[in-house]
Amino acid sequence: MAIENTMNHTEDPKTTNVPHIVKEELLASGKWVKLEKTTYVDPAGNTRIWETVRRTTRQTNTDADGVGIIALLKRTLHKDCVVMVKQFRPPLGCFSLEFPAGLIDEGESAEVAALRELKEETGYKGEVMGVTPVTCLDPGLSNCTTQMVMVNINGDEMENINPTQQLGDGEFVEVILLPLDEFQTKLDELLKKEKIVVDAKVYIFAMGMVQAFFKPRELPVLKQ
Repeated sequence: MAIENTMNHTEDPKTTNVPHIVKEELLASGKWVKLEKTTYVDPAGNTRIWETVRRTTRQTNTDADGVGIIALLKRTLHKDCVVMVKQFRPPLGCFSLEFPAGLIDEGESAEVAALRELKEETGYKGEVMGVTPVTCLDPGLSNCTTQMVMVNINGDEMENINPTQQLGDGEFVEVILLPLDEFQTKLDELLKKEKIVVDAKVYIFAMGMVQAFFKPRELPVLKQ
């Protein structure tokens, strides 16, 4: 997000400045998001303007807007698979491949929200294995935050053998299973076959899996 020209310098240049928000003015508001003009002071003491997008749905009991779910489907005699969702995203004008995700409802913890969203979007029932701290999504544009929740799914349980989605009105989500040990390779194959954008969190996770699985086995060779 571009920053507008610096406004009048109001601080003594010799003073050590702590960046801070001066005021936030509403420019436009919709059902789900709003646009604000944020006036702030930078580390040099200059007063500047930023344009900020905020969700209107953040609940009072949490610092996170929503959850993302890294769900691993574990089945006897099958490779472990990452449960993905494919859906049309109007802002992109095409389909995206993402982790299951959703907003946190009033009174919910990140763990409860993750299991609910996983069931709704994929039909799978899982068990929470871990939760991240609150993390930012696109800090140059928005204050939107999320907590990533790691979930294991017992694919041998009856309700997970033939999972049934519980989608709301207007939701169209395709569930895609990708093997964990070939995750990045399968993502790259999808990108070559169809017009789809992979969520950044997903691809970074895939790159991390490659490092974890293969790089430790390689002998280091320094460039000459």
